[in-house]
Amino acid sequence: MASTNDSVQTTLRIPGAWSHPRELLARLPAGFKLTAESLVLPDGSAIEFVPISPDEQFAEIFKSSCRRPATDEELAIVSRYTANIALSGPGGSLDAARTMMQAGASIIRAGGAGVFIDNSGLAHGGGDWIAMADDGSADALSFAFVSIVRGEREIGTMGMHVLGFPDLVMRRAAGDAEAIVDVIRYVAAGEKPIGDGHVLADGRGMPRFRVATTSGDELTARSPMDNPLGRLRLTSVKEIVENN
Repeated sequence: MASTNDSVQTTLRIPGAWSHPRELLARLPAGFKLTAESLVLPDGSAIEFVPISPDEQFAEIFKSSCRRPATDEELAIVSRYTANIALSGPGGSLDAARTMMQAGASIIRAGGAGVFIDNSGLAHGGGDWIAMADDGSADALSFAFVSIVRGEREIGTMGMHVLGFPDLVMRRAAGDAEAIVDVIRYVAAGEKPIGDGHVLADGRGMPRFRVATTSGDELTARSPMDNPLGRLRLTSVKEIVENN
């Protein structure tokens, strides 16, 4: 069983063009079972399973949210999908995220086109999702679940709570996307927790960012995107020195 954080719930939506629920059942990989309310994984983990009828908006939302372009075949399935399989389970740790990845991969192998993540607004084609699930590394998990949101003045993350971490935000500047990806990978590796007052170094051991807690994003409050684990602001040490 995966360790979890009780304040985090991870929700995936997987569209597929099944002609009948029996088709999904028949195509599930060995060791996976469906009950009236749950998808049960080979290790006994039970993930809430809810079929959702198609609507007119989801297909376009999925296509526009893909981190990498989905294949033509995957997008064709999304365009004619007959059901959206919602999987919802405890999150808040790397182990829990791996469990959700395996749950999603089982539905893809049973005919799903890809995965949309409610917690971060990201989507992935089925082939990419299975490759990341098979990898299972911290890098693969952060790439799968964490989106990068660019505002006029700031750049930040959304979805870090799925992995058990606060979200990150920093001022927009040259190279900011590369910088925040570096920090996401460092945090997701989980070797040294960071928090208020920590200083992060670059690859040469030179101080790069000072970390401070900051307020959450009001736009995501009370939604799956809200991070109950908080938010950390990264301030460039160079910027601090220049301002002093």
